[in-house]
Amino acid sequence: MSRVFITGIGFITSIGNDASTVEASLRDLRHGMVRYAPFDRENCPVKVAAPVRDFVTDSPDSEDWTIPAPYQIRREMLRSLSPNALYAACALHQAIADAGLSDADVSNDETGLYAASAGSPGMLARNLNKMSQAGVMRCPPLGVVASIAGTVQFNLVAHFKIKGASTGFSSACASSTHALGFAYDDIALGRQQRMFVIGAEDGNAETILPFASMRALTQNPDPDTASRPFDAKHDGFVGTGGGVVLVLESEAEVQRRGVTPYAEVLGWGQASDGHNVAISHPDGLGLANAMRRALKAAGIGPADLGYINAHATSTPIGDASECKAIRAVLGAHAATVPVSSTKALTGHGLSLAGAMETAFCALAMRRGFTPGSAHIAELDPACAGLNIIRQTLPTAPDIVLNNSSGFGGANVCAVLKRVSS
Repeated sequence: MSRVFITGIGFITSIGNDASTVEASLRDLRHGMVRYAPFDRENCPVKVAAPVRDFVTDSPDSEDWTIPAPYQIRREMLRSLSPNALYAACALHQAIADAGLSDADVSNDETGLYAASAGSPGMLARNLNKMSQAGVMRCPPLGVVASIAGTVQFNLVAHFKIKGASTGFSSACASSTHALGFAYDDIALGRQQRMFVIGAEDGNAETILPFASMRALTQNPDPDTASRPFDAKHDGFVGTGGGVVLVLESEAEVQRRGVTPYAEVLGWGQASDGHNVAISHPDGLGLANAMRRALKAAGIGPADLGYINAHATSTPIGDASECKAIRAVLGAHAATVPVSSTKALTGHGLSLAGAMETAFCALAMRRGFTPGSAHIAELDPACAGLNIIRQTLPTAPDIVLNNSSGFGGANVCAVLKRVSS
């Protein structure tokens, strides 16, 4: 089986739209939360979100969108893009340049693309309303491919001329880590030599606010404390959007091109809770099993871990469940392995989360730091016994475990190893 490496990354996120800005935010624990204007109405108890900066995509006509330099999107491409597909396209441009890929490297039979997103609820609602009110023939011709759940891979595969494997993943907040895991398998088994792994979400009112009725969103109106995983007063997550891309390549391609990877993907694991459609197992059983399977696939034990990037979204039930899972898996090492949740800075990106946080880990491993867990004033007693770091550490971990969990009790974990430059 081939070894698999991360050779490029691209970011459009609430804490920065390039690797340098993201790195500074992670090091300084600078968050992306704001009082979000679309939530500023009397019947909306949620006030805070973590929007993408510099892009303006609230117009129903994509030709009116504001797209920052250096990105230039052709008019014919814009016609089929949702906001999240736009973010993903810009992040893909970044990742291709970061990995040093040529046009021939991108478009060939050995390069594929796996993506994860929930589609664009706002665009879908506008199109359905227009169909109902103005007639079925008045909707945009490309309204379907611009709004349904597959819009990210539909657009990027077509516009970037991807000829290898392609599909989308739909396991809610575990989706893009599922994409990463199956992309790893395709390369390790020799089916593909290179895969683009993408997570993307709109991060607007239509994407975020449906979670309010589930009591999953924080009603804390203060952006500086709204997202606080592991804190005793955490009361829900802050929604975010954006697009993040990882370039995965085989060892043969890394050697052929003479590139230095960010990290090696050692393996991954998954397991289901079999418990509840929306709530994590109270003892974290599914996540614990996914963690064990990831460690086994990577050929390592708990003592080898240098850092865990937790899924922890800032919900009391979810954070407590994950802490139990981590304690169960780490055993005697629970008090020493550093743990943090970067969602304290970004908010929760739903299906974007896994790819985004894997990219954060890869970036930290190359640049020599370990991101801390921000906004903890008083640790939740449910998190006791873990080494939850509250400040960024000035050294990089050698091996990282990244956790993701989604609706239906889907749990996915990936293991990364630092590569010496």
